[in-house]
Amino acid sequence: MNHFRSSIQVFLVFLKLGFTAFGGPVAHIAFFREEFVVRKRWITESDYSEIVALCQFLPGPASSQVGLTIGLSRAGYLGSLAAWLGFTMPSAILLLILALGYSNYGDVISLGLLTGLKIVTVAVVAQAVWGMAKSICIDNTRITIMLLSAVGLLLFQSVYIPLAMIALAGLLGVWLFKPTLDMTESRLAFAISSFSGALWFLVFTLFLFGLPIIQLFVDQPILDVVSAFFRSGSLVFGGGHVVLPLLEAEMVKTGWVTKDAFLAGYGATQAVPGPLFTFSAFLGAVLTGPISGVFGALLALFSIFLPSFLLVYSVLPFWKSVRVRPRIRAALAGINASVVGILFAALYQPVFVGGVSATNDFIGVIIAFGALMYWKLPPWLVVIAGGTIGAVLL
Repeated sequence: MNHFRSSIQVFLVFLKLGFTAFGGPVAHIAFFREEFVVRKRWITESDYSEIVALCQFLPGPASSQVGLTIGLSRAGYLGSLAAWLGFTMPSAILLLILALGYSNYGDVISLGLLTGLKIVTVAVVAQAVWGMAKSICIDNTRITIMLLSAVGLLLFQSVYIPLAMIALAGLLGVWLFKPTLDMTESRLAFAISSFSGALWFLVFTLFLFGLPIIQLFVDQPILDVVSAFFRSGSLVFGGGHVVLPLLEAEMVKTGWVTKDAFLAGYGATQAVPGPLFTFSAFLGAVLTGPISGVFGALLALFSIFLPSFLLVYSVLPFWKSVRVRPRIRAALAGINASVVGILFAALYQPVFVGGVSATNDFIGVIIAFGALMYWKLPPWLVVIAGGTIGAVLL
Protein backbone atom coordinates (compact mmCIF):
# COMPACT_ATOMS: atom_id res chain seq x y z
CA MET A 1 0.00 0.00 0.00
CA ASN A 2 2.89 2.35 0.75
CA HIS A 3 4.29 1.70 -2.71
CA PHE A 4 0.89 2.47 -4.22
CA ARG A 5 0.66 5.84 -2.43
CA SER A 6 4.28 6.62 -3.33
CA SER A 7 3.66 5.71 -6.96
CA ILE A 8 0.74 8.17 -7.09
CA GLN A 9 3.08 10.86 -5.79
CA VAL A 10 5.71 9.87 -8.35
CA PHE A 11 3.11 9.99 -11.13
CA LEU A 12 1.93 13.49 -10.23
CA VAL A 13 5.46 14.91 -10.06
CA PHE A 14 6.45 13.39 -13.39
CA LEU A 15 3.13 14.45 -14.92
CA LYS A 16 4.00 18.06 -14.12
CA LEU A 17 7.40 17.54 -15.77
CA GLY A 18 5.71 15.84 -18.72
CA PHE A 19 3.72 19.02 -19.35
CA THR A 20 6.61 21.48 -18.80
CA ALA A 21 9.91 19.75 -19.71
CA PHE A 22 10.66 21.21 -23.12
CA GLY A 23 14.09 21.07 -24.72
CA GLY A 24 14.86 17.39 -25.27
CA PRO A 25 16.99 15.01 -23.16
CA VAL A 26 19.63 17.61 -22.29
CA ALA A 27 17.08 19.85 -20.62
CA HIS A 28 15.15 16.92 -19.11
CA ILE A 29 18.18 15.74 -17.17
CA ALA A 30 18.62 19.21 -15.71
CA PHE A 31 14.89 19.53 -14.94
CA PHE A 32 15.04 16.21 -13.07
CA ARG A 33 18.04 17.39 -11.07
CA GLU A 34 16.27 20.60 -10.10
CA GLU A 35 13.12 18.73 -9.08
CA PHE A 36 14.50 15.64 -7.34
CA VAL A 37 17.92 16.74 -6.05
CA VAL A 38 17.44 20.43 -5.27
CA ARG A 39 13.74 20.84 -4.47
CA LYS A 40 12.37 17.51 -3.21
CA ARG A 41 15.68 15.95 -2.13
CA TRP A 42 14.52 12.49 -3.10
CA ILE A 43 18.04 11.72 -4.27
CA THR A 44 21.54 13.03 -3.56
CA GLU A 45 23.68 14.92 -6.06
CA SER A 46 26.19 12.06 -6.11
CA ASP A 47 23.57 9.38 -6.73
CA TYR A 48 21.89 11.46 -9.42
CA SER A 49 25.17 12.00 -11.27
CA GLU A 50 25.82 8.26 -11.21
CA ILE A 51 22.35 7.45 -12.52
CA VAL A 52 22.82 9.89 -15.40
CA ALA A 53 26.22 8.41 -16.23
CA LEU A 54 24.86 4.86 -16.11
CA CYS A 55 21.88 5.69 -18.34
CA GLN A 56 24.20 7.35 -20.86
CA PHE A 57 25.87 3.94 -21.20
CA LEU A 58 22.59 2.18 -21.92
CA PRO A 59 20.93 2.29 -25.34
CA GLY A 60 17.64 4.13 -25.45
CA PRO A 61 16.31 7.49 -24.23
CA ALA A 62 18.64 8.48 -21.38
CA SER A 63 16.32 11.00 -19.73
CA SER A 64 13.40 8.54 -19.65
CA GLN A 65 15.69 5.89 -18.17
CA VAL A 66 16.81 8.33 -15.49
CA GLY A 67 13.13 8.92 -14.70
CA LEU A 68 12.43 5.18 -14.57
CA THR A 69 15.30 4.72 -12.12
CA ILE A 70 14.11 7.50 -9.83
CA GLY A 71 10.58 6.08 -9.86
CA LEU A 72 11.93 2.58 -9.19
CA SER A 73 13.94 3.74 -6.18
CA ARG A 74 10.92 5.58 -4.80
CA ALA A 75 8.13 3.04 -5.27
CA GLY A 76 9.44 -0.15 -6.88
CA TYR A 77 8.20 -1.46 -10.22
CA LEU A 78 4.95 0.47 -9.88
CA GLY A 79 6.93 3.67 -9.29
CA SER A 80 8.98 3.18 -12.46
CA LEU A 81 5.78 2.68 -14.47
CA ALA A 82 4.22 5.74 -12.82
CA ALA A 83 7.28 7.86 -13.64
CA TRP A 84 7.24 6.78 -17.29
CA LEU A 85 3.49 7.21 -17.64
CA GLY A 86 3.48 10.68 -16.09
CA PHE A 87 6.43 11.93 -18.10
CA THR A 88 5.38 10.36 -21.41
CA MET A 89 1.58 10.66 -21.45
CA PRO A 90 1.21 14.42 -22.14
CA SER A 91 3.40 14.50 -25.24
CA ALA A 92 2.13 11.12 -26.46
CA ILE A 93 -1.50 12.28 -26.30
CA LEU A 94 -0.67 15.60 -27.99
CA LEU A 95 1.22 13.83 -30.79
CA LEU A 96 -1.60 11.33 -31.25
CA ILE A 97 -4.10 14.19 -31.63
CA LEU A 98 -1.78 15.98 -34.05
CA ALA A 99 -1.29 12.75 -36.03
CA LEU A 100 -5.04 12.25 -36.35
CA GLY A 101 -5.36 15.90 -37.38
CA TYR A 102 -2.58 15.49 -39.94
CA SER A 103 -4.23 12.39 -41.40
CA ASN A 104 -7.46 14.33 -41.91
CA TYR A 105 -6.43 17.96 -42.47
CA GLY A 106 -2.71 18.07 -43.24
CA ASP A 107 -0.02 19.81 -41.15
CA VAL A 108 -1.68 21.46 -38.13
CA ILE A 109 1.34 23.14 -36.48
CA SER A 110 2.13 26.71 -37.50
CA LEU A 111 5.72 27.51 -38.50
CA GLY A 112 5.72 30.53 -36.17
CA LEU A 113 4.81 28.43 -33.13
CA LEU A 114 7.49 25.88 -33.95
CA THR A 115 10.11 28.61 -34.48
CA GLY A 116 9.25 30.33 -31.19
CA LEU A 117 9.51 27.07 -29.27
CA LYS A 118 12.86 26.22 -30.85
CA ILE A 119 14.27 29.65 -29.90
CA VAL A 120 13.18 29.31 -26.28
CA THR A 121 14.49 25.74 -26.17
CA VAL A 122 18.02 27.04 -26.84
CA ALA A 123 17.81 29.19 -23.70
CA VAL A 124 16.28 26.41 -21.60
CA VAL A 125 19.01 23.94 -22.58
CA ALA A 126 21.75 26.53 -22.05
CA GLN A 127 20.54 27.14 -18.50
CA ALA A 128 20.35 23.39 -17.90
CA VAL A 129 23.90 22.71 -19.08
CA TRP A 130 25.21 25.65 -17.05
CA GLY A 131 23.61 24.28 -13.88
CA MET A 132 25.02 20.78 -14.35
CA ALA A 133 28.49 22.08 -15.22
CA LYS A 134 28.65 24.12 -12.02
CA SER A 135 27.71 21.15 -9.83
CA ILE A 136 29.78 18.42 -11.52
CA CYS A 137 32.82 20.08 -13.13
CA ILE A 138 34.28 21.44 -9.90
CA ASP A 139 38.00 21.49 -10.80
CA ASN A 140 40.25 22.04 -13.81
CA THR A 141 40.66 18.32 -14.52
CA ARG A 142 36.91 17.75 -14.80
CA ILE A 143 36.51 20.93 -16.82
CA THR A 144 39.19 19.71 -19.23
CA ILE A 145 37.47 16.33 -19.65
CA MET A 146 34.17 18.14 -20.24
CA LEU A 147 35.66 20.39 -22.94
CA LEU A 148 37.51 17.56 -24.68
CA SER A 149 34.33 15.49 -24.78
CA ALA A 150 32.36 18.38 -26.26
CA VAL A 151 35.03 19.08 -28.91
CA GLY A 152 35.36 15.40 -29.80
CA LEU A 153 31.62 15.02 -30.25
CA LEU A 154 31.43 18.08 -32.50
CA LEU A 155 34.43 17.06 -34.62
CA PHE A 156 33.50 13.42 -35.18
CA GLN A 157 29.86 12.98 -36.20
CA SER A 158 29.04 9.36 -35.40
CA VAL A 159 26.42 7.68 -33.22
CA TYR A 160 29.25 5.78 -31.50
CA ILE A 161 31.30 8.84 -30.52
CA PRO A 162 29.35 9.62 -27.30
CA LEU A 163 29.93 6.09 -26.05
CA ALA A 164 33.62 6.28 -27.01
CA MET A 165 34.01 9.61 -25.20
CA ILE A 166 32.36 8.25 -22.06
CA ALA A 167 34.59 5.15 -22.09
CA LEU A 168 37.73 7.25 -22.56
CA ALA A 169 36.67 9.61 -19.77
CA GLY A 170 36.17 6.60 -17.50
CA LEU A 171 39.74 5.45 -18.18
CA LEU A 172 41.04 8.96 -17.48
CA GLY A 173 39.03 9.00 -14.27
CA VAL A 174 40.69 5.79 -13.03
CA TRP A 175 44.07 7.35 -13.73
CA LEU A 176 43.44 10.88 -12.46
CA PHE A 177 40.93 10.76 -9.61
CA LYS A 178 41.97 7.76 -7.52
CA PRO A 179 44.03 9.77 -4.96
CA THR A 180 41.03 11.99 -4.07
CA LEU A 181 38.29 9.40 -4.31
CA ASP A 182 35.02 10.29 -2.60
CA MET A 183 33.42 7.13 -1.21
CA THR A 184 29.99 8.68 -0.64
CA GLU A 185 27.51 6.02 0.44
CA SER A 186 24.59 5.60 -1.94
CA ARG A 187 21.11 6.10 -0.48
CA LEU A 188 19.39 4.42 -3.42
CA ALA A 189 17.55 1.14 -2.94
CA PHE A 190 16.10 -1.04 -5.69
CA ALA A 191 13.74 -3.94 -4.95
CA ILE A 192 15.16 -6.14 -7.72
CA SER A 193 17.26 -9.24 -7.04
CA SER A 194 20.25 -10.26 -9.13
CA PHE A 195 18.28 -13.29 -10.34
CA SER A 196 15.42 -11.04 -11.47
CA GLY A 197 17.91 -8.75 -13.21
CA ALA A 198 19.30 -11.70 -15.17
CA LEU A 199 15.77 -12.75 -16.15
CA TRP A 200 14.92 -9.25 -17.37
CA PHE A 201 18.06 -9.26 -19.53
CA LEU A 202 17.06 -12.66 -20.95
CA VAL A 203 13.66 -11.22 -21.89
CA PHE A 204 15.38 -8.25 -23.59
CA THR A 205 17.65 -10.59 -25.57
CA LEU A 206 14.74 -12.81 -26.63
CA PHE A 207 12.77 -9.81 -27.89
CA LEU A 208 15.72 -8.28 -29.75
CA PHE A 209 16.89 -11.43 -31.52
CA GLY A 210 13.80 -13.61 -31.37
CA LEU A 211 11.26 -11.28 -33.00
CA PRO A 212 13.15 -11.02 -36.35
CA ILE A 213 13.41 -14.83 -36.45
CA ILE A 214 9.69 -15.28 -35.75
CA GLN A 215 8.92 -12.76 -38.51
CA LEU A 216 10.55 -15.12 -41.03
CA PHE A 217 7.83 -17.69 -40.34
CA VAL A 218 4.83 -15.62 -39.20
CA ASP A 219 3.14 -12.92 -41.30
CA GLN A 220 1.50 -10.73 -38.66
CA PRO A 221 1.35 -6.89 -38.91
CA ILE A 222 1.32 -6.47 -35.12
CA LEU A 223 4.50 -8.48 -34.84
CA ASP A 224 6.13 -6.39 -37.58
CA VAL A 225 5.31 -3.10 -35.81
CA VAL A 226 6.48 -4.34 -32.40
CA SER A 227 9.73 -5.68 -33.86
CA ALA A 228 10.54 -2.48 -35.78
CA PHE A 229 9.97 -0.13 -32.86
CA PHE A 230 11.58 -2.44 -30.29
CA ARG A 231 14.69 -2.65 -32.47
CA SER A 232 14.79 1.15 -32.80
CA GLY A 233 14.56 1.58 -29.03
CA SER A 234 17.25 -1.03 -28.42
CA LEU A 235 20.00 0.14 -30.75
CA VAL A 236 20.20 3.89 -30.11
CA PHE A 237 22.99 5.50 -28.09
CA GLY A 238 22.87 9.24 -27.52
CA GLY A 239 19.23 10.14 -27.05
CA GLY A 240 16.13 10.90 -29.04
CA HIS A 241 17.62 12.75 -32.00
CA VAL A 242 19.86 9.79 -32.86
CA VAL A 243 16.83 7.52 -33.29
CA LEU A 244 15.70 9.48 -36.36
CA PRO A 245 17.85 7.63 -38.93
CA LEU A 246 16.74 4.28 -37.53
CA LEU A 247 13.08 5.24 -37.54
CA GLU A 248 13.35 6.67 -41.05
CA ALA A 249 14.89 3.40 -42.27
CA GLU A 250 12.19 1.35 -40.52
CA MET A 251 9.23 3.56 -41.48
CA VAL A 252 9.89 5.66 -44.61
CA LYS A 253 12.14 3.38 -46.64
CA THR A 254 9.75 0.48 -46.10
CA GLY A 255 6.79 2.59 -47.20
CA TRP A 256 5.01 2.34 -43.83
CA VAL A 257 5.04 6.14 -43.39
CA THR A 258 5.30 8.80 -46.11
CA LYS A 259 8.28 11.17 -46.13
CA ASP A 260 6.01 14.20 -45.65
CA ALA A 261 4.25 12.60 -42.67
CA PHE A 262 7.60 11.68 -41.11
CA LEU A 263 8.90 15.26 -41.37
CA ALA A 264 5.62 16.71 -40.12
CA GLY A 265 5.73 14.36 -37.13
CA TYR A 266 9.30 15.30 -36.31
CA GLY A 267 8.35 18.97 -36.40
CA ALA A 268 5.41 18.27 -34.11
CA THR A 269 7.68 16.42 -31.69
CA GLN A 270 9.86 19.51 -31.37
CA ALA A 271 6.80 21.52 -30.37
CA VAL A 272 5.71 19.34 -27.45
CA PRO A 273 7.34 18.67 -24.05
CA GLY A 274 8.49 15.29 -22.80
CA PRO A 275 10.72 12.61 -24.34
CA LEU A 276 11.53 12.69 -28.06
CA PHE A 277 10.78 8.97 -28.30
CA THR A 278 7.08 9.87 -28.18
CA PHE A 279 7.59 10.61 -31.89
CA SER A 280 6.74 6.91 -32.13
CA ALA A 281 3.13 7.69 -31.14
CA PHE A 282 2.77 9.99 -34.15
CA LEU A 283 4.35 7.42 -36.48
CA GLY A 284 2.18 4.60 -35.15
CA ALA A 285 -0.94 6.65 -35.75
CA VAL A 286 -0.10 7.47 -39.39
CA LEU A 287 1.10 4.02 -40.44
CA THR A 288 -0.16 2.80 -43.78
CA GLY A 289 -1.73 -0.65 -43.67
CA PRO A 290 -3.99 -2.50 -41.27
CA ILE A 291 -2.53 -0.91 -38.11
CA SER A 292 -2.81 2.84 -37.49
CA GLY A 293 -4.73 5.37 -35.42
CA VAL A 294 -4.96 5.05 -31.65
CA PHE A 295 -4.02 1.36 -31.58
CA GLY A 296 -1.00 1.94 -33.81
CA ALA A 297 0.17 4.81 -31.62
CA LEU A 298 -0.11 2.78 -28.40
CA LEU A 299 1.60 -0.24 -29.95
CA ALA A 300 4.50 1.84 -31.30
CA LEU A 301 4.89 3.77 -28.04
CA PHE A 302 4.93 0.62 -25.91
CA SER A 303 7.37 -1.16 -28.23
CA ILE A 304 9.97 1.62 -28.45
CA PHE A 305 10.07 2.20 -24.67
CA LEU A 306 9.97 -1.48 -23.63
CA PRO A 307 13.77 -1.93 -24.08
CA SER A 308 14.36 0.92 -21.60
CA PHE A 309 12.38 -0.86 -18.88
CA LEU A 310 14.08 -4.18 -19.53
CA LEU A 311 17.61 -2.72 -19.58
CA VAL A 312 17.12 -0.60 -16.44
CA TYR A 313 15.70 -3.59 -14.56
CA SER A 314 18.61 -5.73 -15.81
CA VAL A 315 21.45 -3.44 -14.80
CA LEU A 316 20.38 -1.83 -11.51
CA PRO A 317 20.53 -4.99 -9.32
CA PHE A 318 24.26 -5.25 -10.05
CA TRP A 319 24.99 -1.52 -9.86
CA LYS A 320 24.78 -1.25 -6.07
CA SER A 321 27.66 -3.67 -5.54
CA VAL A 322 29.74 -2.48 -8.48
CA ARG A 323 29.61 1.24 -7.71
CA VAL A 324 31.44 0.99 -4.35
CA ARG A 325 34.61 -0.33 -5.96
CA PRO A 326 37.30 2.38 -5.89
CA ARG A 327 38.16 2.15 -9.58
CA ILE A 328 34.51 2.34 -10.57
CA ARG A 329 34.05 5.42 -8.39
CA ALA A 330 37.12 7.00 -9.96
CA ALA A 331 35.87 6.18 -13.45
CA LEU A 332 32.50 7.78 -12.61
CA ALA A 333 34.21 11.06 -11.74
CA GLY A 334 35.56 11.22 -15.28
CA ILE A 335 32.35 9.90 -16.86
CA ASN A 336 30.18 12.50 -15.14
CA ALA A 337 32.39 15.29 -16.50
CA SER A 338 32.23 13.73 -19.96
CA VAL A 339 28.43 13.57 -19.84
CA VAL A 340 28.33 17.32 -19.20
CA GLY A 341 30.58 17.78 -22.24
CA ILE A 342 28.24 15.68 -24.36
CA LEU A 343 25.30 17.81 -23.23
CA PHE A 344 27.37 20.92 -23.97
CA ALA A 345 27.95 19.70 -27.54
CA ALA A 346 24.24 18.92 -27.91
CA LEU A 347 23.51 22.52 -26.95
CA TYR A 348 25.16 23.54 -30.23
CA GLN A 349 24.07 20.62 -32.43
CA PRO A 350 21.16 20.02 -32.79
CA VAL A 351 19.64 22.58 -30.37
CA PHE A 352 21.33 25.87 -31.35
CA VAL A 353 21.76 24.99 -35.03
CA GLY A 354 18.12 23.91 -35.26
CA GLY A 355 16.74 26.91 -33.36
CA VAL A 356 18.81 29.93 -34.42
CA SER A 357 19.02 30.93 -38.07
CA ALA A 358 18.91 34.75 -37.91
CA THR A 359 19.85 37.68 -35.67
CA ASN A 360 16.29 38.08 -34.39
CA ASP A 361 16.31 34.43 -33.32
CA PHE A 362 19.44 34.99 -31.24
CA ILE A 363 17.93 38.11 -29.68
CA GLY A 364 15.02 35.93 -28.61
CA VAL A 365 17.47 33.43 -27.08
CA ILE A 366 19.20 36.21 -25.10
CA ILE A 367 15.89 37.52 -23.72
CA ALA A 368 14.69 34.01 -22.81
CA PHE A 369 18.02 33.18 -21.15
CA GLY A 370 17.85 36.37 -19.10
CA ALA A 371 14.30 35.56 -18.07
CA LEU A 372 15.39 32.14 -16.83
CA MET A 373 18.74 32.99 -15.25
CA TYR A 374 18.25 36.46 -13.81
CA TRP A 375 14.53 37.21 -13.67
CA LYS A 376 14.01 33.67 -12.30
CA LEU A 377 10.86 33.01 -14.33
CA PRO A 378 9.79 29.34 -14.40
CA PRO A 379 10.75 27.47 -17.60
CA TRP A 380 7.15 26.53 -18.43
CA LEU A 381 6.15 30.20 -18.46
CA VAL A 382 9.07 31.17 -20.69
CA VAL A 383 8.26 28.31 -23.07
CA ILE A 384 4.59 29.26 -23.32
CA ALA A 385 5.51 32.93 -23.88
CA GLY A 386 8.04 32.01 -26.57
CA GLY A 387 5.61 29.79 -28.43
CA THR A 388 2.83 32.38 -28.24
CA ILE A 389 5.06 35.23 -29.46
CA GLY A 390 6.33 33.03 -32.29
CA ALA A 391 2.82 32.09 -33.37
CA VAL A 392 1.69 35.74 -33.38
CA LEU A 393 4.73 37.49 -34.87
CA LEU A 394 6.47 34.92 -37.09
